[in-house]
Amino acid sequence: MRQVGSLLARDSPWLRRGSHVLKWLAVLAACYLGGVAATNLAPTVAETSQYRAVLRLDPVPRHSPILHAPTIVGDVDVQFASPVVAPGLDVQVAVREEITNLFTRPNVDIKALQPSNDEISEAIGQAATGVGIRFVLGAGSIAVLLSLASHYIRQRQTRRHHVAFVASAMVVATAGTFAGIAVTYQPARFAEYRTSGVLGVVQRNAGLLADVEARATQVTPYFRNLLAVTQALQQKYVAGTVESPASARFLLVSDIHGANQYALMRTIIQEEDIDAVIDSGDLVNFGRVQEGDAAGIYRSIQSLGVPYIFTSGNHDQSSPTDRAVLARMARIPNVVLLEDPAGALRELSFHGLRITGFNDPRYFGDDNADPTGKAKPAVDRYNAAVADEPEPDVVVTHEPYAAEQVERGRILVNGHIHTPALEGNRIQVGTFTGGGVVSHYSEGAGQELNGQPYSFDVAQFGTSCELTSLTRYSFRNLLEGRPAYDSVQVVSGARIDPYRPPATVQQPGQPQPEPKKRICSRIEETTLRPIPQEPSTTSTSTIAP
Repeated sequence: MRQVGSLLARDSPWLRRGSHVLKWLAVLAACYLGGVAATNLAPTVAETSQYRAVLRLDPVPRHSPILHAPTIVGDVDVQFASPVVAPGLDVQVAVREEITNLFTRPNVDIKALQPSNDEISEAIGQAATGVGIRFVLGAGSIAVLLSLASHYIRQRQTRRHHVAFVASAMVVATAGTFAGIAVTYQPARFAEYRTSGVLGVVQRNAGLLADVEARATQVTPYFRNLLAVTQALQQKYVAGTVESPASARFLLVSDIHGANQYALMRTIIQEEDIDAVIDSGDLVNFGRVQEGDAAGIYRSIQSLGVPYIFTSGNHDQSSPTDRAVLARMARIPNVVLLEDPAGALRELSFHGLRITGFNDPRYFGDDNADPTGKAKPAVDRYNAAVADEPEPDVVVTHEPYAAEQVERGRILVNGHIHTPALEGNRIQVGTFTGGGVVSHYSEGAGQELNGQPYSFDVAQFGTSCELTSLTRYSFRNLLEGRPAYDSVQVVSGARIDPYRPPATVQQPGQPQPEPKKRICSRIEETTLRPIPQEPSTTSTSTIAP
């Protein structure tokens, strides 16, 4: 017992230090929560010439905080990617009384109501100052209360180090929060922009916006003001990403499942300035060529006017050896098969980007057991083929279980699940047609049949071959004839694409080497070449756009 006692006595300074650290962290958390509470109890007001915003801090700090602006006709969320943690912002936007005189004028459009970048920047400065003052007052109040409590608990024997103990925690909580906010809420840290509800409809359909403005007498001033604020936020954080020079814009679709909605696809291609379509499979339902013929799908694909890059899914063949749908697709002039009916893997060089992929080995009627294991032989074959090739920029396959096993590829694209998702550099594309006419409906609440959500993505690449943005659209009820848009989401390419253009590093006292930079451009020749499965010389063919 004496030995145990002596050990405890020997270790007691460490135990005391550990106890002090825990107490200091508790005081730090209390000061932080006190500061956040103050910003919620007395929220900050920031103004532009026509708008007023009320700001509150979200108490949970994150590496990906969100500026959240809810409205009754949809929400606007701007997400940031930060190297440090920072609290989120909740922003309630209102219209100042001074704006009402604008509506006495004829033909007032949304641009006249939209605050400029300078106004938004000035309002952000006002907000930062107001939030900072409230946070300091809240954190300081908690620090004073804790100091007073310590004073009376210790029978009014307060020492300087007790005050310094509490004060240091308050200073760290305040400085850390300010630093996190200052570093995070910058346009360069933009990660994602999303609008939902009616705002999502307008963000998706510029023609609808023009129609709404043309019917000024039928549109409430409130709604028009919301559109102006939404577009101002998009211009502040997103415009530089979306409007940067593009080498290629791809429409990503999947899981057509026999529904001919190519008229909508043609419209999207025209409106979004699409260079090529990438379809990750499940074009039909039962693996029969006749399905596509009956629905007019092959004819519609040919009418799109842009290359249609395709890998087959588990519904595109009726047996392990069936390749009839692939053979039919190969006869369409603008279709590019990344794996042909004979099983040859091919690399498409499109505007300077390297695009590869492989077909799903599964088929309609498969027992649906162990999809990861069934995908492995096809993935192993693909990995072996590209092991000594330049890394592909885009790898397309149907199932996520296959995409997750790909060893080399900057950006992976898959479908199959009918739900859009992002996981690192893997883009999972949702179903373009809600699962098609066969698997479209699912039983919902009250035993009603509800359509699956529709979605598609637009991927934009820059002139240095990097992914600059991914815009995700979701909508419903296309087959029922009453489409309802759910949301529009713009994701910064830096969040998905690990590739960044090489930068020059200055070496003191040495000649500066020229970095090897790739250039991607719409004027680059489009070619399709076989990927050799054994060392051999292969020819390259040029294909028409």
